[in-house]
Amino acid sequence: MAEDEPQKPQLEMPLVLEEFLTKQMRLRVESLKQRGEKRRDGEKLLQPVESVYRLDFTQQQKLQFERWNVVLDKVGKVTITGTSQIWTPDLTNLMTRQLLDPAAIFWRKEDSDAMHCNEADALEFGERLSDLAKIRKVMYFLITFGEGVEPANLKASVVFNQL
Repeated sequence: MAEDEPQKPQLEMPLVLEEFLTKQMRLRVESLKQRGEKRRDGEKLLQPVESVYRLDFTQQQKLQFERWNVVLDKVGKVTITGTSQIWTPDLTNLMTRQLLDPAAIFWRKEDSDAMHCNEADALEFGERLSDLAKIRKVMYFLITFGEGVEPANLKASVVFNQL
């Protein structure tokens, strides 16, 4: 960008833990176990290392993906997977076909404060979010925590340029 061009305003949107939905999805797993039932064909059951997050688009707008801001306060890894499902509070059945590709993987190595990621996938995923912002009010994410990381160790947001 040339120095004399005006800078586009940026909008940082945090990913927020959706505690109610995460609890509801875990209750589904427990309910199936207690009744000795199996998941429906294609259903993705929430694992103990997974939580549901949400991103609220305050208004439908044209946004250009700029970057992810992901910080882990300890060594470990997180995988952020988007979902095409539009949830309502009573709908906790996530089907595997509703998980979007690619997922963005972020990690922090031992003896380093720097965050690393699979850049091509994170960029493609971010660009897809820009497209979804035009039609969605809310976007949900399945975040998988690895190597001892928990939700309390994660701060994540997406930065967009406003067009």
